[in-house]
Amino acid sequence: MAEVKYKRILLKLSGESFCKPGGFGIEGASLESLARRIAKICKLGLEVAIVVGGGNFLRGETFSKKSHIPRNTADYMGMLATVINACALQETLEKFGQPTRVLSAIEVAAICEAFVRRRCLSHLKAGKVTILAGGTGNPFFSTDTCAALRSAELNVDILIKATKVDGVYTDDPMTNSDAELIDNLSYDDVLHKNLKVMDPAAISLCRDNDIPIVVLNIFKEGDITRVLHGEHVGTLIS
Repeated sequence: MAEVKYKRILLKLSGESFCKPGGFGIEGASLESLARRIAKICKLGLEVAIVVGGGNFLRGETFSKKSHIPRNTADYMGMLATVINACALQETLEKFGQPTRVLSAIEVAAICEAFVRRRCLSHLKAGKVTILAGGTGNPFFSTDTCAALRSAELNVDILIKATKVDGVYTDDPMTNSDAELIDNLSYDDVLHKNLKVMDPAAISLCRDNDIPIVVLNIFKEGDITRVLHGEHVGTLIS
């Protein structure tokens, strides 16, 4: 197999990665499968940062609309959900022998470190997976925007957005069987066509810092490894 193409990557995991499609919370089998795949790619010798979502527990914007909880408070609740996911992933990765650190943008001193760029880079260079929780630490910003921001801060070579579908489609493949997978997109294509793959702030950050994005299916084992070896998988946004 070809050599690994990248030195440092950022993997964006949705909260849905922690349970079966349509599930809630953290399911042991899903968590272990996810951790095994991450531990496997770490053995390729690259540096791995991970941004986790919290939608398997709570999405701030959605929850706010369905309740009397103000959006800013609901978003902070969503940030705490990402800390739960991050700690679960850390413990499982370390069970498989992969050193890991959780760094959070909101302070939860009892269970994780505060995100400090230099500290994060030091962990990466020491071969530790860094799981970046708490989003950006601010309400009204998605974890996708956090992934783009951390990618820029950490000078990663590629941002891999792992989703429940195979990439970006012409329409929602869950509701339209005729939707077609798009192999390549420019940042401006995504913005001008208002494609919902990532929010505009995240796409703009990646464009301004020349960070390529690959969107792929987290449930297809081996796809991330194929990307790391330079194969075309899913949708490339560049």
